[in-house]
Amino acid sequence: MKLSEFQRAMADEFGGGYGQALLSDLVLPELGGRTGKAAIDAGIPPREVWLALCKEMGVPQSHWYGAGKPAPKR
Repeated sequence: MKLSEFQRAMADEFGGGYGQALLSDLVLPELGGRTGKAAIDAGIPPREVWLALCKEMGVPQSHWYGAGKPAPKR
């Protein structure tokens, strides 16, 4: 997952403002007690941050994979 895909997935799942608040404020035990932003800044791959956020926030597993990818062109 590229950073741009991560950002798109956050906005799609949580909305722009709330997604940014989660990213900067929610402490994720799975990522060593870091926020999502701190984890990405520390070099943890966006996919790992995304999955940790999904688990912590109770996002259905059907939304975990493929999130952030643009819709296929027809």
